[in-house]
Amino acid sequence: MTSGNTTSYGIPQQRTTEPAPAAPTAPTPEVGRKPGRDRYLDLLRSIALVRVVVYHLFGWAWLTVLFPSMGVMFALAGSLMARSLNRPALGVIRSRVRRLLPPLWAFSAVALALMFAGGWNPVKDPDHGGTWGLVDLVNYVIPIGAPPFPWHIGSKSGLLEDTWAVQAAGPLWYLRAYLWFVVASPLLLWAFRRAPWPTLLAPLGLTAIVGTGLVTIPGETGNAVTDFAVYGGCWVLGFAHHEGLLTKIPRYAAVSGCFLLMAFGLWWASGHLGPDGWDLNDIPLAQATWSFGFVVILLLYSPSWQELPGRLAKWDKLVTLSNNRAVTIYLWHNFLIMATVPILDLLYELPFMQGDSAVAALDATYTIWMFCLVWPLIGLVILAVGWIEDLAAKRGPRLWPNGARKRGTRAR
Repeated sequence: MTSGNTTSYGIPQQRTTEPAPAAPTAPTPEVGRKPGRDRYLDLLRSIALVRVVVYHLFGWAWLTVLFPSMGVMFALAGSLMARSLNRPALGVIRSRVRRLLPPLWAFSAVALALMFAGGWNPVKDPDHGGTWGLVDLVNYVIPIGAPPFPWHIGSKSGLLEDTWAVQAAGPLWYLRAYLWFVVASPLLLWAFRRAPWPTLLAPLGLTAIVGTGLVTIPGETGNAVTDFAVYGGCWVLGFAHHEGLLTKIPRYAAVSGCFLLMAFGLWWASGHLGPDGWDLNDIPLAQATWSFGFVVILLLYSPSWQELPGRLAKWDKLVTLSNNRAVTIYLWHNFLIMATVPILDLLYELPFMQGDSAVAALDATYTIWMFCLVWPLIGLVILAVGWIEDLAAKRGPRLWPNGARKRGTRAR
């Protein structure tokens, strides 16, 4: 890049959830909960999305400890899935897949067009060459595996970093894991209702096997199995939340057990630090145990909010918007983080920016300006392609679904 920017946003390690589904026809009510949207869970999803964006922008490893976003999002999705499975399983799976794919197709069309325009040929790619390079492209249509992409494209002095494709495709691992969890949910929920504790704790045991090097599964298959194991416990915790299992445990015992499990996770991490130090994304067993304990505590103290209380009420519209456009925000945020760079680089050409002190000031605050700029860009993408989520959910398209009623409209 042409600027003095020293910010380095590395290959994303984080891995959206979807809008809440329509109310099931014959629901099993959650213990102590009223029907309708749970604004506490909506708030958690919004916080998780913001944390993902901040993490990918600043790269602060300690954020994975402060708030394990992916574990939280998988747990919320698991709870919604359990609620929906009161309907026939095949229809629920079809609905979930339908909601996921059209937003992915829009993203893939743009990403692949830019890769091809940059000269990438999947047939000649040394990592994805030949016939398999073409076959792997199906993962941009149905995320059953890892999509191919060039590790370097363009030049380091170009408009974007030459690793932009890696960073853009990084979040797609989450869609793969989510899809497999959705497909496996009928079996997982069946097992949970018959043997709740073994089903709940089995993913932690699997992580101890495949996430510690005890058993090594090579390639993307190993990554997929590890992801399934690491976040499987959080997904099943969503079942436990919906079924009311957590309310049957004495709170002091549950909290004490969670703190012990989380302490173990930090202890394990301290002896297995990755290239980014305390980044739990590089330490599967620590990620699994810390996320599991953290999510249990969040769900144990889960209030039943029909509306955001007190000072939180002023964030109601943004929480509603982010929940209605969670897939769009998650898919596009890395693209948009990178798009801030060529925009901000234009500032170096302004007449008052020609002095050394002005350039140094912009260099020192560059990442902060990226943070300020990425949110308007996310808003533009919501306007441009967010309505695809409505079509995927068989709703009328909405440009800015923040819950605000237009003048003259009345609640049904």
